[in-house]
Amino acid sequence: MTGTDKTQPHKSDVDWKQELSPTQYRVLREHGTERPGSSPLNDEKRSGTFLCAGCGQPLYSSATKYESGSGWPSFWEPLPGAVATSTDYKLAYPRTEVHCARCEGHLGHVFEDGPQPTGLRYCMNGAAMSFAPRGEE
Repeated sequence: MTGTDKTQPHKSDVDWKQELSPTQYRVLREHGTERPGSSPLNDEKRSGTFLCAGCGQPLYSSATKYESGSGWPSFWEPLPGAVATSTDYKLAYPRTEVHCARCEGHLGHVFEDGPQPTGLRYCMNGAAMSFAPRGEE
């Protein structure tokens, strides 16, 4: 399967472990969180598209990325149909988990403290994404 395939990848746990780095696997498949400030994508300033590291699905335009001060890449809006959400009860309070709409990999969480025009902060794990500069998408 290539990153441009539009069908949901149905892979075994063994396949995911072979294709992803240990950190990517922990974040995408085990709903882990990387340390804040640890991803080079947090400082990515070029024009382009952020993609799911698991399946290559385009997730966010660089035009919606902003510096939230959280230590994780943050966006105010995903690309249409790129992500889905569910409720995460892992902490003492419910949070809205964000995952890839294609491979269902865990990306991060969305909060209602972001900038306009949406007022949302999609706080994503850099390990869950890759970046394609404009012209290489």
